[in-house]
This record gives sequence, structure tokens and C-alpha cells, in this order.
Amino acid sequence: MNRRSTVGTYAVAGVAVAALAAVALAVSPEVALSRLRWLAGDPVRFGVAVVALAAVRPLLAWPTTLLAVAVGFGYGWGGTPFALALVVGTALPPYALARAGRLRLRDDSTPGETPGVADRFCRAGERFAAESGSVRAVAGTRLLPLPSDAVTVGAAAAGVGLRPFLAGAALGELPWVVCGVAVGVSLDRLAAGGVSLVDPAVILGMAAVGALVLAGPLYRTFLRPDSATA
Repeated sequence: MNRRSTVGTYAVAGVAVAALAAVALAVSPEVALSRLRWLAGDPVRFGVAVVALAAVRPLLAWPTTLLAVAVGFGYGWGGTPFALALVVGTALPPYALARAGRLRLRDDSTPGETPGVADRFCRAGERFAAESGSVRAVAGTRLLPLPSDAVTVGAAAAGVGLRPFLAGAALGELPWVVCGVAVGVSLDRLAAGGVSLVDPAVILGMAAVGALVLAGPLYRTFLRPDSATA
């Protein structure tokens, strides 16, 4: 088997991990779980498959928490650092694309010209990131129950550097990763109806923390009377 076909096989296996996990949670088929158990039976095979899934996840627009679910099923709680690394790493392609788009937008802007919608969005994001601090802005927004790729694009548009982005993403995603791993660890019992998914109160709690983290900078940037002239 050549390298290209090997990579393709693992990519398909990675997508299968997520698809089988989703099916198992949705309709509780023992067949789906048996396939997941087969993949998880070989830690190396399972790890490569999950990494392949992380690589293609942005193209599929699937939630990042699904990676943590898969890792939790395959490796248990000990896989939490691996799951966090995958979740943060899978945000890099959207970040790079949005960052390149921002730089091109700024290069093409004409001094004195009325900024367009995209340019105004970038400028507002820059002000907010400067007021709150890049790490705090990224961490707080990732605690909110928002699409992770949208948050990533917003951070890149705001000019957040790579290191602050990675640090903030890791801090903000950690609670979601822990929840996802917990679901993966309990996937057999979830499929059998023995336990429930993540308590909505947990999601509301994380959202409340994110809102508290961002409330002050949001007010100072956009709502304070003198913010319009800043």
C-alpha cells in the first residue's frame, strides 16, 4: 500500500470514528459501538484515525467536542491532554485562512476611504482584544456555546497573535474537552440509556463564566460613553 492510499485509509477511519460515535449516541446501535471498539482495540490505529479526523474536521464543520468524545472512548480520562491538543490544533487551519484574509484586507484598504463592513469588524475586534488582552478575549469567547470555528475566525480577524490564540484556546476549550471526554468514557452506557448527556446546567455555567470574563472589556470597548471616540 503506498503512502497516499495509507493516508486516505486513515482519513476515512477518522471520519468513521466521529460518524460511529454520532450514530451510537443518536440511535444506540450495538453495531456502531462494536466498530468503535474495534478501532479502539489498537491504540496506535485509533490515535492515527483521530488525528486524521482532526485534520479534516474544519472541512466537515463538525464540532470540536466530538474529538474529545472519540478520545474519551478510546483512551479514557488519560487521553484528556491528547484531546485538548487535538481540539486546539484543529483550529489552526481556520485561523491561518482568516489571518491571511485579514492581512490582505488591510493591505488593500485605502487611507481616508470609508471602511467597509469587514474592515469595521476587524477594527472592532482589535479594540476589544486590546482592551481585554488577547488571551482573555479568546478564552472567554471559547467558553461561550458558540461555533468554535466562528470564534477562531473572529480572533484571527481581530489580529490576535498565534501564541495568545493557542493559550486562550486551550484555556477556553479545556472545560468543553473534559465534558467531551466524560461523554466518550460513558459512551457504552449512553448508548444503552444508562446515563444522560452533559447536563445543560454545565453548559449554562460555562457560558456564565465566559460572559463574566468578557463583560468588563465589552462594556469599556463598545458601551462606555467615551468608547465611540476611542
